[in-house]
Amino acid sequence: MRDSRSSAGRTAAAPLGPGPEFDLIRGFLAGGSAVRADVRVGPGDDCAVVAGDGIALSTDMSVEGIHFRRDWLSAEEIGWRAAAAALSDLAAVAARPVGILVSIAVPADEVATLAPALMSGCREAVEAVGGALLGGDLTRSPGPLVIDVTVVGEAPRPVLRSGARLGDEVWVTGLLGGAAAYVQAMLAGQAPRRGARERFARPRPRLREARWLADRVGPTAMIDLSDGLAGDAAHLAAASGLALLLVPELLPVHPAARTRSRPRTVHAALTGGEDYELCITAPAGAVAPHAEAFHAAFGLPLTCVGRTGGGDGVWWVDAEGHRTPVNAGGYQHFREGP
Repeated sequence: MRDSRSSAGRTAAAPLGPGPEFDLIRGFLAGGSAVRADVRVGPGDDCAVVAGDGIALSTDMSVEGIHFRRDWLSAEEIGWRAAAAALSDLAAVAARPVGILVSIAVPADEVATLAPALMSGCREAVEAVGGALLGGDLTRSPGPLVIDVTVVGEAPRPVLRSGARLGDEVWVTGLLGGAAAYVQAMLAGQAPRRGARERFARPRPRLREARWLADRVGPTAMIDLSDGLAGDAAHLAAASGLALLLVPELLPVHPAARTRSRPRTVHAALTGGEDYELCITAPAGAVAPHAEAFHAAFGLPLTCVGRTGGGDGVWWVDAEGHRTPVNAGGYQHFREGP
C-alpha cells in the first residue's frame, strides 16, 4: 500500500499525540495557512518537506534583553519582529518566501499564555508576506525568553551582496532611522515621535519589493539593512571588493529620526538598525526610470544615495569627488566596550 505521507501536496498538520505540550502546538497550528503546492509535508512530522528551485535558508535568533524588552512590546509584537527579522534575509537575496520554523524557549510559569501569543505574531508576519508556518520547537527556559526563526524560501536567481560593479549607483528603499528613534526615546524616558513605534514593533521585510526590483531593475548586488546602512553597506563593499561612496544630503531619513542637528540626523540614518529596508547597486541609469512605479506599487520612496568607486570601505563623497571616511558602524553583538 502506498504510504500517504509521501503524497505530493500534503500540507495539513499531522495528528499529534496527547499531552499539554502538544495541546499547545495544536493551538499554534489551528486556522493556519491554506494548502500550498510548495509545502509537501507540513507541521507535525519530524521534518517539514518543501519543494522549490534554489532553496534559500537562513536563521535569526531574538533574545530578551538584547533584541527586545517585554515592557516595550506585546508578546504578539515580539513574535512578529522575530519572524520579520529572519524573513528580511530572504528579501536580501530576492527570494520568494515558503515558510518559517520557529523554536521558542519560554519560562514554565508563562508557557500557556506567552507561547501562543508569540506564535500568533510569528504566523501573522509570515502569512503577511505569503509564507506559511512550517513547524518548530517549544521548550522551557529559566530565562531569558528566546525565539529562533529559520526561514525557507525559493531563489532560482539570488541577488547576492558580492556582485556590485565599479560605477554602479547605490539605492535604498524606504526611510531610515525610525526604529532607532523609538529605542532612543524609550531609553530616555520620552514619548516616541509619531511612526517610530510602528517601525520598531512591526517592521516590514521587503520581500515583494525585492522581487519587484530583481525583475525590473536587475540589481547587481543587494543587502537588507538590519544593522544600519553604515555597517551593512560595509558588508556589501567588502563582498564586492570596492568602495561605496555616499552623499549625506541624499539619505532618506524617517521623520521620527530627524533633529535640528543635521549631523545627528545623518548619524541616525546611518547607524539606526532594524530598518529592514534594502540597499541595492545597479548600473547607472537603470533604477531611476522605475522609481515612480516602485512608489506607486509599494508606497515607498526609492532613493539614490551614492555610487560605487575604487578602493574599499564606505565613504562620504562631495560634488567634487572628495572622499571622507564614514566613521560609523552598524550594530555588533560582540563589540567590546559599552
